[in-house]
Amino acid sequence: MQSMLLLAALAISPAALAAQSLAERVRTAGDGTVRISFAAREGVCGHASGISIMDGDDADDEWISDCERGPVRVSLRMRSGRVTEADTRVAGRWRTGRTGVRDLGLVPAHEAADVLLALARQAGEEAGDELLTAATLADSAVVWPDLLRMAREDGLPLETRRKAVFWLGQAAGEAATRGLDSIAVDDRGDLEVREHAVFALSQRPADEGVPALIRIARSNPHPELRRKALFWLGQSEDPRALTLFEEILR
Repeated sequence: MQSMLLLAALAISPAALAAQSLAERVRTAGDGTVRISFAAREGVCGHASGISIMDGDDADDEWISDCERGPVRVSLRMRSGRVTEADTRVAGRWRTGRTGVRDLGLVPAHEAADVLLALARQAGEEAGDELLTAATLADSAVVWPDLLRMAREDGLPLETRRKAVFWLGQAAGEAATRGLDSIAVDDRGDLEVREHAVFALSQRPADEGVPALIRIARSNPHPELRRKALFWLGQSEDPRALTLFEEILR
């Protein structure tokens, strides 16, 4: 009878394991190292010296990069359900034969991004930074809404919020720019985080970032934010910035 029960349990174990979400698998992994791998978004590759994020094809007529496309590999040191340390790599392969390591294999990229963002909320500053970076590398994952919420969340470590603003500034699309604009003009927010939002706006494409910086320079009540916006507008060499400078000086 016991043998039959054991066989039945073995028969359903793979299905039960497959039904577990990634979050549950990470949560129940216990203390030690947890490894996950997932597809990298377009333009992300890895090489011996680290990770590169490229816009378009970096090859020319004479030279092709050896940077290898994906997967993203994240190593999480877990203690009591929290991440104490994290490392992110792209491409390559894991070393085998390590003790205290649980490899969860190749997982869906969008699910990995969700889990990493959730873990970042509970991690310290250094681990939180690394988790946010890893989440932004995931293929087909829309992370900017979570980054925006984290940038505004007073209870999170300051460095984690600053990292959220940085990656929000790198996110594609006008929606990210609107989010950065709303952080910069929020009088209730932390000044340093708002200053990082102004900087992140300066890194957006000119048609998105420059109008937002001009609005801040013209109408934001905080003089330091106006000064930062004017500084980055001066770096942009955009004709609209010159028009604003002329308007102010007159």
